[in-house]
Amino acid sequence: MSLLENLRGPADLRRLDGDELRALAAEIREFLIASVARTGGHLGPNLGVVELTMALHRVFDSPTDALVYDTGHQAYVHKIITGRRDGFARLKMTGGLSGYPSRAESEHDWVENSHASTALSYADGLAKAFARTGARRHVVAVVGDGALTGGMCWEALNNIAVGTDRNLVVVVNDNGWSYAPTIGGLADRLAALRLQPSYERVLTVGKQALARIPLVGRAVYAGLHAVKAGVKDALAPQPLFADLGLKYVGPVDGHDLVACEAALRRARDFGGPVIVHAVTRKGCGYPPAENDEIEQMHAPGAFNPVTGGAIGAAKGGWTNVFGQEMVALGARRSDVVAITAAMLHPVGLAPFAAAYPERVYDVGIAEQHALTSAAGLAMGGLHPVVALYATFLNRAFDQLLMDVALHRQPVTVVLDRAGVTGADGPSHNGMWDLSILGVVPGIRVAAPRDEPTLRAELREAVAVDDGPTVLRYPKGAVGPELPAVRRVGGVDVLREPVETDRAGGRADVLLVCVGTFGELGLAAADRLADQGVQVTVVDPRWVLPVPAAIVELARRHRLVVTVEDGGGHGGFGSAVAAAMRAAELDTPLRTCALPQEFLEHGSRADVLAAVGLTAQDVARRVTEWAAALPADPARCAGAATDSDELESPRHD
Repeated sequence: MSLLENLRGPADLRRLDGDELRALAAEIREFLIASVARTGGHLGPNLGVVELTMALHRVFDSPTDALVYDTGHQAYVHKIITGRRDGFARLKMTGGLSGYPSRAESEHDWVENSHASTALSYADGLAKAFARTGARRHVVAVVGDGALTGGMCWEALNNIAVGTDRNLVVVVNDNGWSYAPTIGGLADRLAALRLQPSYERVLTVGKQALARIPLVGRAVYAGLHAVKAGVKDALAPQPLFADLGLKYVGPVDGHDLVACEAALRRARDFGGPVIVHAVTRKGCGYPPAENDEIEQMHAPGAFNPVTGGAIGAAKGGWTNVFGQEMVALGARRSDVVAITAAMLHPVGLAPFAAAYPERVYDVGIAEQHALTSAAGLAMGGLHPVVALYATFLNRAFDQLLMDVALHRQPVTVVLDRAGVTGADGPSHNGMWDLSILGVVPGIRVAAPRDEPTLRAELREAVAVDDGPTVLRYPKGAVGPELPAVRRVGGVDVLREPVETDRAGGRADVLLVCVGTFGELGLAAADRLADQGVQVTVVDPRWVLPVPAAIVELARRHRLVVTVEDGGGHGGFGSAVAAAMRAAELDTPLRTCALPQEFLEHGSRADVLAAVGLTAQDVARRVTEWAAALPADPARCAGAATDSDELESPRHD
């Protein structure tokens, strides 16, 4: 039986000797490559923390000591060491192992952390709680250097430094990457520090050479040594942490288990907050990952473990279409610029950056700064396009509301992975955007249903010059083109009942489908037609504010049903209800939306099926709602006229 197969918990790890530990590290890497090759997942970050994570579990006593990861995608090795190796067969699948720490999975997981720059605040609170209750426990926050570009880290460090007697260790996992190479002033300082071992070696050689000079050699070296601290400070971030009152240890080779353990033991025994700077290589030990210049196999889908090549042809996705249209917009308008928060490739801005490198601003993992900086760009006469994952918009709501919308600045926010993303779980589902955007005065939100509408609505958004606009679309491949039958007041009618009511009554159901749910609406309408229910299917295109045409169409129907991939509370359905109330329209309204809860990980199809957002489910619910409606007098009159066999009602 292999060392890995015998590893059931951190205690087993502590019993191994040096040779066994090196062999286990190799086995863990082999396991990660083979497992993630089948399921997809975060490979590069975890290959880079094998020895570091082993050292953490040998020095600290989890779960008595709390280990918090920032972000949690680097916790696969932690999961293996804490006894969850068998769960990797269903990594990120419905009912399987989460791709992030999960409190439901293990007592070793304290924080389900997948939004960056938060671990230090969690750690600060935990350390205060342990100190307050008299518990002799350590808190360890493992923070990627990319996460340090986020402002919350520095707010937390400012508070951590005050607790000089609290047992808190911050491990900076410095691999120079987040999704992409880490940028900014701090990144430059850390990069300089990674060169420090060679500086130290040069200094040592100089000492040896000077010592051999008769009489003056030692005196010259003493003078040189006196300025060593100044030279070192110029290169390293020690003063940055020292000025905060934090002890600094490092840099240490994050792939040298002995060195990592030694540094962590010193930090553990210090008795106060300590920064341990570990230099690692993302994708370490797997050439296809180390040689991936774009993201070092950060989060591949299924791949060939021998070559690292993706399995299956890549489908054209929403992100790709957005990227192409941005390049076209850039060619037509020199004022269009782009902002990304450390996700140039994931959000599709790489083609724009290649075409117009001077017009792209990567602000690091700093969504709040991104939005306010965008407001400044707009005030200066440019039109910024801020591309984010929808889930990360939550972090910049105040800036969107007060810095962009209050000043009516023409900023376009593009939300990738809106709605249900699925495999990455509750923290990555982009289901909150419509609820929070609905409270922003003057906001205009578009939801394309296919490739042509994405291109058109992005152009329309960038044409707005008196306030913010938002474009939202889901994760995955773009569906088929869904041409409109006609357009009414900016609303696309995708389907109308085949038969019209000759008596002048109203059609049965107006099905208002947000974005890509237009395809679902058409499929549901087919099922409803088989049940004799007349359905008009429309795509509002611009969902906020609710188009006036939606209210006018609602007047002509007996029931309005909205279908959206956002939370039901405060979402599009709520906005339509408010618009109908304002128009004093009493047509019944029903909403098909996501429940206002944290949805567990699984495929997007599985999650949507679980919450009843499939064509079959929507058709069934609409059938029930339509059946419960009171009879339409006009339709009843028409039916009586057409039938010679109807009897008059009896009056007994």
